[in-house]
Parts: sequence; structure tokens; C-alpha cells
Amino acid sequence: MPAGLVISAPASGVGKTTLTLALARAWRNRGLRVQCFKSGPDYIDPAFHAAATGRASVNVDSWAMDRATIAHLVSRGLDADIVLAEGSMGLFDGVAARGVSGAGATADIAEMLGWPVVLVIDPSGQAQTAAAIAAGLRDYRTGVRLAGVVLNRVASPRHEDLVRRALNDAGIAMFGALPRHAEISLPKRHLGLVQAEEQAEIGKLIDEAARFVAEHVDIDAVLKAAAAWSPQPAANGLNVTPPGQRIALARDAAFSFVYPHMLEAWRTAGAEISTFSPLADEAPDVSADVCWLPGGYPELHAGKIAANARFRAGLRAFAETRPVHGECGGYMVLGTTLTDADGIRHEMTGLLGLETSFAKRRMHLGYRLAALAAPMPGHQVGARLRGHEFHYSTIVAQPDTPLAVVHDATGAVIAETGSRRGHATGTFFHLIAEDR
Repeated sequence: MPAGLVISAPASGVGKTTLTLALARAWRNRGLRVQCFKSGPDYIDPAFHAAATGRASVNVDSWAMDRATIAHLVSRGLDADIVLAEGSMGLFDGVAARGVSGAGATADIAEMLGWPVVLVIDPSGQAQTAAAIAAGLRDYRTGVRLAGVVLNRVASPRHEDLVRRALNDAGIAMFGALPRHAEISLPKRHLGLVQAEEQAEIGKLIDEAARFVAEHVDIDAVLKAAAAWSPQPAANGLNVTPPGQRIALARDAAFSFVYPHMLEAWRTAGAEISTFSPLADEAPDVSADVCWLPGGYPELHAGKIAANARFRAGLRAFAETRPVHGECGGYMVLGTTLTDADGIRHEMTGLLGLETSFAKRRMHLGYRLAALAAPMPGHQVGARLRGHEFHYSTIVAQPDTPLAVVHDATGAVIAETGSRRGHATGTFFHLIAEDR
């Protein structure tokens, strides 16, 4: 019978991913089968989880997914010894208006699955106050159980002792304390961590994190704190319709932001996926009946994309007779121009009239609920789609027919409507699930 834990924190940037990867690899090195999940709309961390455990990780999201979908996704952990769900942002951070089964907070997943929470706390610039924060999180919501705390980036043994005593007085277990250790810091860029597949030494980095954490944290005590978990396998599958029978999927360092559960759902529904690399100047498979360009980092490769004539010509030829859809970065590449961070304007594929600029940076972040005003691959007019938007690019022009009426999680209408022209469609949000 597997046991489950949630790794969370009071805020982002505290070390949740590092601790999750280290625990997963340390337990795997002991011969345990470890399954990871990511709470919330993050398309980068699951690849790190897979690198640490050797098992595919997927997202679970209480705003976009109902309980049956979440149960189906986590059922892949039934044959594991220990299941770790890594949280996003702070433990209780979500949106004001509830979605399908919650507000998108990590706490929703902890309560729904009955898994206790291990808090990662960075006590930099504080001591006993760290215990007050942990106690406040412990008592904030009935149904969410705190297993204990791991301190990260402690300044000295004296600093650790002060926090440990305060946690003990509050009746909170402390599993260990990690001093600052630059060698296990994961590199970052503007949309989060640098992707696992871009880091040749990722295996060594995770091994070092596992060694370091095992040296400073009582990982046996953490394992014992996990809750026994014996759910019944979910009968229903994912509520996702594939965009076609044969899907040509752009896949490389510029086009990699696609949720693993989406690809799984497409394949489960019988779709075949062939990948191609725009950065390698490859065109979509001519035998495919739909082309999908996911998000990623096209703004970092705009010059190369603009110069890759075979990719651009092949995509245009494909779009003459078959649908092409782009999400976020893929949407930008379907447009006419993309201005990079240096203010250099690059010609894109021109399938849509969209013009975007990364030089005029402004963060766009949040859940999205879209009602389609025009069809897109796999979905008809009127379909309600749940997704998430996260990018720093600014729309300079969006002249085509709007694809959808898009609301944020508060119900406010937003300007990023997506576009449709001919067989080409695009959105700035990444699709997570269809609204039931």
C-alpha cells in the first residue's frame, strides 16, 4: 500500500522542488518506487520529477479538474511505495473564486487525498517567527494536516537551534535543517526553472541534492510521516478530446510547454503523435491531420525560427488544407512578427496577424475559462475550456477573428481572446481540461 505526502511552503522560491527531487532520488536509491505529481499549472517541474524517479509525473489541478479526473491521474501511484505531490506557490495560495473542485491551492490536493504536508521554510532574517508561520499554516484550515517542517538556508547552528526550539514549543516536528548549498541550486529564467532536458548534468545535480538532504534531514522520519493511501482505481479517464487522429507536435527547446496528462489523454483516445523540431528546421509530418505548436521559449530563439525556411514553408503548406493550433509561444510563432528582448523584430510564419513584443515585458498570469466563439482542433463553437496563462510578451496587434470569450478566475473578461484565420488558431492560455 503506498503512502502519500505533500511538499509545500509558505511561498514560492523556498526550495520545494529541490526537496522533492532530493527525497524522491534518495528513496529511489534505497529501492523504493517513488511517484511524483505537481499541484497546479506547471509544465516544467514534472520533467524534473521524472528525472528523479524514472516514472512519468503529471499535474493535478483543483481549479481546472474535477475530483474524478484528479483521482484518475493519481491512480498511477497505486503501485508505488511513496507518492509525493509537490505544491505550487504557498500552501493556501489559489484564486478567490472556486473552480471545478477547489481554488487551485496545494491545500485542496492535500485535503482531497488525505496526505499530510511537509513544509519547507526559509528562516532567513528570522528565527522564532518561522515557528509562528508554521503554526499559523498548521491551524489555518481544518482538514489539512501538517506532518512537520524542513528548514532551508539556515545561517548557522545557533540559528537552527533557535528555530528548532520554537517549533518544539509549538508542537511541530522538525525533520532537519539545510545550510546554504549553492551546488544544488537549480538555474532559473523568466518562466521558472531552466527545463530539465536543457541540463546535461541534471542527474548529477539531483544525486548531489539527495546526498545533501539525506545528510541533514531525517528522511526515515519523513517517510514514516506519510499517510497510508488505499484509493480505488478511478474508472473514468481524462476529460480531454484529442485535436485529431494523427497529430504533428512541435517539440524542442522552444516548444516544450505541454502538460503530460494532455499527451496521455490524446494517446489513450487513440491519437498518434509525431514530433518535429522547428529549431532543427523540420516541417510537420505531411501525413498528420492536425499540427499543434505548444508554448515554450520562442522569444529566446526568434532569430533562428525566422531563418528556418523549411519549417516556415512546411507549416504554411500544412495550414493550407489542415488545422494548425498554437498555445502561448506557439501562438506567437503563428503570428506575423515577434520582437525579442533586444528590440529586434523577427518575421514569424504569418498564419495569423498577431504581433507580439518581448521587449515590452509585462507579466500575464492566471487561470482562464474560455468559451469558444469559433472552432479549434478538437473543440466546437460553444465549448468551455479551462486553462492557464503565463507569459511576459505584450500584444502589439491581434487583428484576426477572436477565437473565444476569455475570462480570468474572477470572471473578468480579458483581452487575450486568441485568434482564428483560415485553418490557423491560437490562444495565449494552455489548455488543461474541458469544462464538464
